[in-house]
Amino acid sequence: MAELKIGEQSKPRFEFRSFGQCFCEQHKRMARLSVPVPEKVWERESDEIYIISAKNDINNTKIRNGKMDIKTYVQTVDGLEQWNPLMKGEFPIAKEVLEKEVFPAFMVEMPALDKDSYTYEEFIAMVKACPDLAAVRVHKQRFGYMVNNTICEVGNVLINGAKVVTINSESTEIEDIKKTIADCGLEGVENINYLQAIKRVIGMIDKPLANE
Repeated sequence: MAELKIGEQSKPRFEFRSFGQCFCEQHKRMARLSVPVPEKVWERESDEIYIISAKNDINNTKIRNGKMDIKTYVQTVDGLEQWNPLMKGEFPIAKEVLEKEVFPAFMVEMPALDKDSYTYEEFIAMVKACPDLAAVRVHKQRFGYMVNNTICEVGNVLINGAKVVTINSESTEIEDIKKTIADCGLEGVENINYLQAIKRVIGMIDKPLANE
């Protein structure tokens, strides 16, 4: 089995992730159980825009550093979700990409596109004009770990300024994730992906987060 490396792409990984107000005890256990990780993943911060669609829970679209990244849901096995890259693009983004890949991924009505390419600002304006779409600001402060050869993190996340905490474990090997969930005291905690968490925070889904 090839060893996973943080920050590197591998075959599609399975993931457990949850969101709530505090995972203090689980974070403590994760940090204690972790093997040493590269310094570059000790702590990372980023600002991202997630494009949330009321019509769709299977495509995860985010923009970071002027680049758009869409992942698509593949399957759930033993309660763990698997996602695959669907598209990567940069701004300005071509009309053809918006027509064939981006708006179909949102599963909403196509806006009138009369230009050959669109800047980030123009794209966000189209998103805001669509009643079924929302552009949500997400700031992440992430602390990286490696437990049972699974890539783990605990993060402080601001969703349009509302602070929540996320904790996760991901790997190509399902049994390694399940062991990590047990070892870190996360058994019975709801698996919530970023799309679900953001929709709950902004009120698009009427559900609380994991430990609220």
